[in-house]
Amino acid sequence: MKSEHRWAALGVLAAGLAMIVLDGTIVGVALPVIIDDLHLSLSGAEWVNAIYAVVFAALLMSFGRLGDAVGRRALFVVGVAIFTAGSVLGARSGDGSALIVARAVQGLGGAMVLPSSLSTVNATFRGKDRAAAFGLWGAVMAGTAAIGPLLGGWFTTSFAWQWIFWVNVPIGVAVIVGASVLVRETRDSGSGGFDFLGVVLSSLGFGALVFAIIEGPSLGWWSQESTFWVSSWTWPRGWPVSPVPVALAAGLVLLVAFVATQQARLRSGKPAILNLDLLRIPTFSWGNATAIAVAVGEFALVFVVPLYLVSVLGLTTMGAGWVLAGMALGAFASGAMARHLSARLGAPRVVVLGLGLEVAGVAATALLMSPTAAPWALTLTLAVYGVGLGLASAQLTSTVLADVPTEQSGQGSATQSTARQIGSALGTALSGSALAAGLAWFLPKTLEATGVLPEVSINGITEATKKSVGGYITSFRTEVAAGVHGPDGSKVLDAVTAGFTQAAQLALWAAVAFLLVGLAGSLRVAAVASRKHRYPKPHFQSTSES
Repeated sequence: MKSEHRWAALGVLAAGLAMIVLDGTIVGVALPVIIDDLHLSLSGAEWVNAIYAVVFAALLMSFGRLGDAVGRRALFVVGVAIFTAGSVLGARSGDGSALIVARAVQGLGGAMVLPSSLSTVNATFRGKDRAAAFGLWGAVMAGTAAIGPLLGGWFTTSFAWQWIFWVNVPIGVAVIVGASVLVRETRDSGSGGFDFLGVVLSSLGFGALVFAIIEGPSLGWWSQESTFWVSSWTWPRGWPVSPVPVALAAGLVLLVAFVATQQARLRSGKPAILNLDLLRIPTFSWGNATAIAVAVGEFALVFVVPLYLVSVLGLTTMGAGWVLAGMALGAFASGAMARHLSARLGAPRVVVLGLGLEVAGVAATALLMSPTAAPWALTLTLAVYGVGLGLASAQLTSTVLADVPTEQSGQGSATQSTARQIGSALGTALSGSALAAGLAWFLPKTLEATGVLPEVSINGITEATKKSVGGYITSFRTEVAAGVHGPDGSKVLDAVTAGFTQAAQLALWAAVAFLLVGLAGSLRVAAVASRKHRYPKPHFQSTSES
C-alpha cells in the first residue's frame, strides 16, 4: 500500500475508533437527564453505562480472533454497521430497558470495530511510521474519550439527549464508505477455527461479576433486600442469600474454567481466544494490568462527577460538560507532546508520568469537592488528570504491544483492548456501588445532624435521593426556593448536598486506589523495559487446528 494511502486508511480507522470510544463517555454527562426522562434507578443508570463495556469486553478477544481468520476490514465494516444500528435503537428508546438493549447492541458492534482496526494498524505500519501511527491512535483514544462529556452536554442542552446517539449515524455511514475504498484487507492465514466455548465462558463469567457489583447495593450483598426477577421467574424470598453472592461465585468459577479450557486447547493445538503464552511477556502482562486500572479510574470519574455537578452544584448539563472539558483540553495537549516525550524518556516512563498526574488530578478533585466548590477549580484539577490520561493512553498501547509477535497481533491487540473495557465496566460498577454505599452511610448522618427531621423523613429523603441518583436534589432545591418546605428547607437541602458530596468523594477515592495500582504496574513495566536483556522471547504454541 502506498504511504499516502496508508495514512488515509489510518484516518478512516481512527474515525471508527473515535466513534466507539466517544460513545463510552458521551453518555455520562447526559445521564442525569436520561435518569429523569426514563425514570432510571441507580442500578439502571449503571447498566446504561456498564452494559456497553460488558458486551464489549466479553466479545473483544473472540472478534479479534475472528478478524484474523475472516479478514479485519470485513469485520470492521460489519461492526460499524451494527454499532450504527445500535445508535438508532438508543435514540429511539422509550424506557430504560430499551436503552440498555441498545447499548448492548452498540457494545457488540464496538467489539468488532476495535480489535479489527487496531490489528490492521499493527500489521500495516513498521518502524518509525508504526510509532507515529500508535501515537496518533493513543491520542485519538484519550482525546475522544475526554471530549465525550463536552459533546454530551452540548447535544443534551442544545437539542435532546437522543442526539448523543443520532450523531453516530452519519459518521458510521462515512466510515463504512471510507473503509471499503481505502483500507486494505489483512488476515492471519494460520488463525485456525473459532472457540465458541471460550466465548460462552468468558461472556457469562465477566457478565456475572459485573452483575454482582452493580446489583449488590440494591439486591443485598448477602441477604435479600429487594425482589429480583427475570421474566416470570422471581428469586424466592425464603432463600438464605440474595442473587449477588451466587452470581459472584458463578462468575469466578466460569472465569477459572475459561482460563483452564484456554490452556487445554492451546496444548492440544486447537484454536483459543486467549493465548496465555502472551502473558509470559512482562510488558504485556503488566501493561494490561495498568490498562485496567487506568480505565477504572477514568470511567469512575466520568460516571460520578457529572452527577455531582448537576445534583449538588446545580449546573446545567452543558455547564457540567464545560467543567469536564478540562479533561479534554489536558488530554489533547499532552497527546500532542507524548511522542516527543517518549523519544526523550522512553514510552514506559511517559506512562509512569501520566499515571502520576492522573492520581494527583483525581485526588485533588476529590479534595476540592464540596456543596459550594468553584466549578473553575474543578476544571483545573480535571485538566491535570486529562494531561496524565493523554500521556498514559498515547503510549500505553505501543508499550503493551511492543514485544508481541506480528502473527499474534490480533490476539494481542484484542487482549489489550479487552483489558481497557474490563476496566471501563468495573469503573462504572465499582464507583456506582461506592456511591450507593456512601449515600446509605452519609445521608442519614447529615440529615440527622440538622435536628429538624423525624426518622421517617430521613429514611424517605435518603431513599428518594438514592433511587433518583441525585435527581431528587434538583427538584428539592426548586421547592426550597419556592418556600414549599418552610424555614428549615435550606438546612435540609444543605444536609442532602453535603451527604451526596461525601458519597461522591468516597467513589473518587476508590478510583484513586485503582490508579495507584495502575501506577505500580507502570513502574514495573518501566523497570522491565529498562533492562538491557529484558527477557527471552517466549515460544508461542500454534493455535491452528491439528
